[in-house]
Amino acid sequence: MRREVDLPRVDLERPGRSRGGVRATAPAVLLASALLVAGCGLFGTDASPGATGAPGESAAVGHPAADLTGTVPDVDPSILPQESVAPMPAARLADGLVPPTNRWFSGLVFGDEPLPVFPVPLAFGVTGGGFAFGLPDVQVTEQSILGPYVPQVGVDVGASSVVVTAYDTASVTLDLLDGAGSVLGAVTLVEGSPVLRYTAATDQTAALTVAFAATDGLVSTETGGRDYVLVGADDTLSGGGRSLDLAAGDSVAWFPVPDDAPDGAVATLAEAAAHPVTGTTLAYGVADDAVTTAITYETDGEAPGPGTVVVRLPHQRESDGATCGLGTYATVRGTVDVCTASTLAWTSPAVEPAGTLDVTGLGEDETTELAEQVRADASAREAGSLEVPSDTYFGGKALARDANLLALAEQLGLDDVAAPLRADLAAALREWADPAGCAERDARCFVYDPEVRSVVGRTPSFGSDELNDHHFHYGYLLYAAGVVAADDPALAADLAPVLDLLAADVAAGAGDGDFPALRVFDAYTGHSWASGYAPFADGNNQESASEAVSAWNGLALWAQASGDTPLETQARWLLSAEAASARAYWTDFDRDDPAIEGFGHTVTSLVWGGKRDWATWFSAEPSAMLGILVLPMQPVAGYLAGDPERIRANLDEALAGPRDDPASWDVMFGDQLLLYAALAGPDDAAAALDVARTLPVERVDDGNTRSYLLAWLLVHATA
Repeated sequence: MRREVDLPRVDLERPGRSRGGVRATAPAVLLASALLVAGCGLFGTDASPGATGAPGESAAVGHPAADLTGTVPDVDPSILPQESVAPMPAARLADGLVPPTNRWFSGLVFGDEPLPVFPVPLAFGVTGGGFAFGLPDVQVTEQSILGPYVPQVGVDVGASSVVVTAYDTASVTLDLLDGAGSVLGAVTLVEGSPVLRYTAATDQTAALTVAFAATDGLVSTETGGRDYVLVGADDTLSGGGRSLDLAAGDSVAWFPVPDDAPDGAVATLAEAAAHPVTGTTLAYGVADDAVTTAITYETDGEAPGPGTVVVRLPHQRESDGATCGLGTYATVRGTVDVCTASTLAWTSPAVEPAGTLDVTGLGEDETTELAEQVRADASAREAGSLEVPSDTYFGGKALARDANLLALAEQLGLDDVAAPLRADLAAALREWADPAGCAERDARCFVYDPEVRSVVGRTPSFGSDELNDHHFHYGYLLYAAGVVAADDPALAADLAPVLDLLAADVAAGAGDGDFPALRVFDAYTGHSWASGYAPFADGNNQESASEAVSAWNGLALWAQASGDTPLETQARWLLSAEAASARAYWTDFDRDDPAIEGFGHTVTSLVWGGKRDWATWFSAEPSAMLGILVLPMQPVAGYLAGDPERIRANLDEALAGPRDDPASWDVMFGDQLLLYAALAGPDDAAAALDVARTLPVERVDDGNTRSYLLAWLLVHATA
């Protein structure tokens, strides 16, 4: 059943230059007609520091629907030692703004020099006297889908430096400064928009790298094989079309003409592009069968009914609120539709959080086999064979592994195994959650870094002290806590002060000064970014999309265990949205999309702002390319199912030989690939089970046990 949802009016603020670092914007009002989702309540945020929200009531979900400020309640970073484990790099950031780590534009902010960034579909870079941009010309090789920054239009206003002065859900404001630090003008980058805007702060002449001319009522140029339209130039063009004479307050914008644009489309786009985007806001909704993401592009108030120019990505095809059919662009994510919209809203299939693999339906023989393996793994753990590391990543994986073993032991009625394992896990979680832990030791504890506004483990790994991969690491800890404390309110209460801080670090709903809003999650692209400072010319990146899904599953389980309904709702949205994009760009993308024709693989294991690679950070093994996209195969991993032939094709590429040869699975992540194979169907699960029983022990991942491997395959083989 579909019905309209009464949407709350949410008053939001965008961080900016005035009022002590906060610039107010108009209230974000989302159109109910664009968001018809059964049982769906909407929550709004501008995903930016300083946001405030006016609560409204949503009958659909039965609890307040405000901004996300309250989704992680009563967090207090001061309970942790205040310490910078690693210094924050130089930052081109206005005073009062929370450092925007793990963003698509982080490379523009951090480091000695600003790096190119990729506000889809454009690529943008800072130049010696100003800026340049272009629509990447996608090049496809056997191993990569490349869309690098290649400047096609450049603008020189004599700037000496730049500083980010505002950002929100999908837009960034960058001020260009002269040698004395005075503002010459501002550039607005909008994710999901092909329009780039510059507004002059002084009377000036801006030099252009290419000449523009008026033709058929439009000012345009051809460069790099692409036509670009200049909007708002009016009588400001001079110097043979190679300069703009701008007065203070004048604003101009550019956009590339789409491919396959029908008659009249360019004029429609020019009309919409004439009205500047002043900010963006976010709302989301959660229903039993789907979640909704909605981004509103606020304009100057004079935009025509269709709104501004946006592009609709492949994972956004199930969308409302946009008028498309205006052409397409080829991007590294595939072919994108060019549209006009005030609010771009789309749905993703709902993924149910899960922390327990249900083995209660197994037969007697299967139950006996599994119980024997659980006892064997418990004995190995007690003997020290299952290592318990002290860093936040491998330590978290070990806790999640043992939590899964506990869930199996309890379901099988193995009280002599379950009782000591539960006690050990509770003690280990309390150790990690001791606020004063880092005052006493250098491992299994956390500090709060007041400079970068983040919770950081004292024993870092994979650059976690540089804000890398926090959602991967903390997701495992939240998962273990959610499973172990599910029926233990006293334990949940003991863990809450620090576990809520971990949740806030990666998923705080709205920036409050202590944390940025949604540190890692990019609402427009539908997935997270793993690099803290993104010191790369290809933008930010994420490798293990499956660990990002696992993180939001862990967040949801922790919210359930701690009784935090708003946080659980937010986590369900994050979980479902990340799962949809993981399939759309990592494991199940459309191989027939002409934009990526020629790519020779079935998965892309590393997705950047400016490219997608069949590569990992740690191994060139084919099994690693798929394994890193499916681990840790927790009970929630059923989201990867749905296309048995694609699963088999992905495995054929990853394995050392035919799927029916047990030796083929003797590869890195062999156990994870066996778990994934079971999603192709009961026969595939039964075949994988035969292999799993004798899989070499070194092929069982350190975040897994043979008990869980067998349990998963037994359950799926009898489904």
